[in-house]
Amino acid sequence: MTFSRDRDVVMAATMYYLQDMTMEAIARHLRTSRSTVSRMLRRARETGIVEITLRPAHSLAPGLGRELATRHGIEVYVVPVPDDADPAERLTQVALTSARLVARMVDSDMVLGIAWGTTVGAVAEHLAVKPTRGAHVVQLNGAANTRTSGYGYVGALLDRFASAFEAQPHYFPVPAFFDYAETRAAMWRERSVRRVLDVQARTDVALFSVGALESVVPSHVYAAGYLDPEDRAALRDAGAVGDVCTVFLRPDGTFRDLAINARATGPTPDQLARYPRRLCVAAGDGKVAPLRAALAAGVVTDLVVDEITATRLVEQP
Repeated sequence: MTFSRDRDVVMAATMYYLQDMTMEAIARHLRTSRSTVSRMLRRARETGIVEITLRPAHSLAPGLGRELATRHGIEVYVVPVPDDADPAERLTQVALTSARLVARMVDSDMVLGIAWGTTVGAVAEHLAVKPTRGAHVVQLNGAANTRTSGYGYVGALLDRFASAFEAQPHYFPVPAFFDYAETRAAMWRERSVRRVLDVQARTDVALFSVGALESVVPSHVYAAGYLDPEDRAALRDAGAVGDVCTVFLRPDGTFRDLAINARATGPTPDQLARYPRRLCVAAGDGKVAPLRAALAAGVVTDLVVDEITATRLVEQP
């Protein structure tokens, strides 16, 4: 559906949500039908002109958000969920909020960096269309492994974001982890790889989650054959608790001396910290330890988390 002027959509939304006018009254004012007004209001919601927020009186979310924001100096969005919500429901609710937040952050002539994974995939499913001009969507970490090129999974994910923002996608055709650090160093000198790295360096908004070595809803990097049993054992022995963009972290946020990181293709915490906005999305008890590590590493500027996970994050030492 198209309208002659976006101004009519804004006017309809203003009259309905701010002036408490009925759809019939709005239709008379705009000289159109009630069904057209209904479509205008739906368009206003889908494109982010109107955002609806519920604040249940019994929820601890606002207090938890303020506590986490004060502790870490970041913006925090705590999503209320029922106490008995299962992991899938918690992920869905966080993904819905994150999709709206991403749409608010991304605009024309901006670069959105995407680190693929289960959680970011859930966010992609709830994106609303927000047309932009001159925007780019770039893959931040490689996706190939010994079983698959990763293109089908990550390509579809990147295309969802690019389509939502009418942006140009930039794929990163390298493995998630090289077999040898020397190979990675050589590939980083190739012009085709440098081109993507240059786009990554211009990232305005980075969207990522944290991967947990152990979680009820497994992170894609652990569930899809990206790590050998020997790699996982070495990570546990080294004290790693999870990853950000396939770069592994210890609880205190340290990462430089973990051997596998020399073979990883995602941006390091140092590189991530150069991006102006870094939106981390997390849901589930298994995410608490790697999320705390990510906060310690200073890679998060904006956090979306469900209420139960936020409670664990605040309460656990």
